[in-house]
Amino acid sequence: MTERMYKEIAFKVLGKYQHEYEGNVINWNTDFPRVDYFEEFKKETGIDLSENVTVEDLRAKAEELKIKYDPVAGKGKMIDTIYKKTVRQKLIQPCMLVGHPIEVSPLAKKDPTNPNKVLRFQVVAGTAELCNAFAELNDPIDQRERFENQMKMREAGDAEAQMLDEDFLEALEYGMPNAFGLGFSERLFSFFMNKSIRECVIFPPMKEKQD
Repeated sequence: MTERMYKEIAFKVLGKYQHEYEGNVINWNTDFPRVDYFEEFKKETGIDLSENVTVEDLRAKAEELKIKYDPVAGKGKMIDTIYKKTVRQKLIQPCMLVGHPIEVSPLAKKDPTNPNKVLRFQVVAGTAELCNAFAELNDPIDQRERFENQMKMREAGDAEAQMLDEDFLEALEYGMPNAFGLGFSERLFSFFMNKSIRECVIFPPMKEKQD
């Protein structure tokens, strides 16, 4: 359904299925291959995320690959930083990135077939992430553990780590049905038009007029 939606949006916005983006011709009228995060990460870095990989291992790999990183970044942020400079740079034609590590998806439900992964996918094209979709985590015990891990990273200096939300956890304890969400933003249309996101926002934030 998502693949069909993106093809239809591309055709309605552009009047065709192919367009240029940053020097590459993107073709939406093809089947989107499923790209496994773990497999591609191992292929590009030699690191198997299903094993006991430490933050130190990831920092060493980033230095080896000459990738700049936040010195206080936790494991999830380090994985994401390396992924963006390696795996994502190879994803030119539209694809579905699946099987994300649990460390980079603190609000997504675990994959029942592999506890190291979550039920999440992203549409990626032209090295850009064009949507984020995942099954919502509705297990309050699992969610608390992940929040606590995020808080440890936050206390270590990672300002982007999630904060522990007791109200949200209490709501989960009362019960939450299975849920799934998909979101995309102006980035999709800036991608189609090959323009900056600011040029594609209907109501962009404006600076106050100076006297």
